[in-house]
Amino acid sequence: MSKSPRILRCLSAALLVTIGSIGMNPAQAANLGFLHDTPASYMKQADYDSLTRAVRDAVANKADGEATTWSNEGLRNSVKVDATITPTKTDKDGDKTCRTTDVVVNAKGQSMTLRPRFCRTGASGAWVFQKPH
Repeated sequence: MSKSPRILRCLSAALLVTIGSIGMNPAQAANLGFLHDTPASYMKQADYDSLTRAVRDAVANKADGEATTWSNEGLRNSVKVDATITPTKTDKDGDKTCRTTDVVVNAKGQSMTLRPRFCRTGASGAWVFQKPH
């Protein structure tokens, strides 16, 4: 299994008080009662992968408060899903930098807000998703 779907599931957990970063695939997540009619229930694998890339790009390249948009247009999903991605807070502790990002995902009139946190060590280290505790 690729890391992208797992990251987005973990992102969802940040808002929904744990979807669980236990390796569920999108079909399993769509069957969870508390996710019924949420944007996550309409997303397909390609949507998860594309949104994850967009979030990672925003974390790496956007300033705090600078929003970017994403949509699943062209990804073969009959349900339109879009998102606004905004890094909101950057914290530094020595050579460790952490960023919190708001990801507002919309589909079929429903909206959910995710608040993933990524950290890296050094100026060129990889941004690593921090699982919610």
